Amino acid sequence: MTTHAMTETGLPIDTRFERPATEEQLQRTAAALREKGHAVEIVDTAADARAVVNRLLPGDRSVLTVSSETLRLSGLDDDINASGRFDAVRPKLMRLREEGRFDEMRAVGSAPDVVVGSVHAVTEDGRLLTASGSGSQLGSYSFGAGRAFWVVGSQKIVPDLDTALRRIEAYAYPREDVRARQAYGTPALLSKILIIDREMFPDRGTVVLVREPIGF
Repeated sequence: MTTHAMTETGLPIDTRFERPATEEQLQRTAAALREKGHAVEIVDTAADARAVVNRLLPGDRSVLTVSSETLRLSGLDDDINASGRFDAVRPKLMRLREEGRFDEMRAVGSAPDVVVGSVHAVTEDGRLLTASGSGSQLGSYSFGAGRAFWVVGSQKIVPDLDTALRRIEAYAYPREDVRARQAYGTPALLSKILIIDREMFPDRGTVVLVREPIGF
C-alpha cells in the first residue's frame, strides 16, 4: 500500500521510497551495474563509503563534487573541498559565482577529471537516474568527467525504469524542494533527467552502494 505524507512545503511525498533494499535486490543491482560497465563496491555504512571513495580518489586530478545531500551527510563534501588533499573544483566555482563570472563557471565545471556525487534512483537492471533543475551536473556525469564516482544509498534501488521515474517525482523532488527553500528561499525545479543505461569506457564509472539509507 502506498504511504503518503506531506512535506513542510505542502507537497505529497511517497515514503515507501525511504525503505532500504533487500540483500537480494542489492546483489542483483550490483551484478547488473557491473554487466553494464561500472565498477561496484558494496558497503554497510556511509562511513564505509567515505573511506572507499577517499581511498580510490586520485590526488593529482581535478575533482568536482556536485550538490548532494549524500556527500554532505557522509562527510565526503568536506573531505574533498576543505581538506586541501585534492584539486577541488567546487571552491573555484563558488568564487566565480561570487564574482558573477557565470560563463567561466560553466566551462570550469563541465569537464573535471573526476566527478563525485550520487543519483536519485538505480534500477535493478543497472540504470542510473539523476534529476536536476539546471542540469549542471549532468554533462560531467554522462561524459565530461574522465571518471565518475556515485555514492548511492540502497533505498534508491527500484525494480524498473517506471518506478525510478516515480521515485524522482514522488520522493526525491519533494525532498529537494524542502532543501532548496531552506537553502535558497526558492522552490526546487525538476527540469532535466539523465538516464545512464551503460558505460562504454572501461574503469570510468564507480558505484558505491550503501546498505544503510543516505541522501534522497
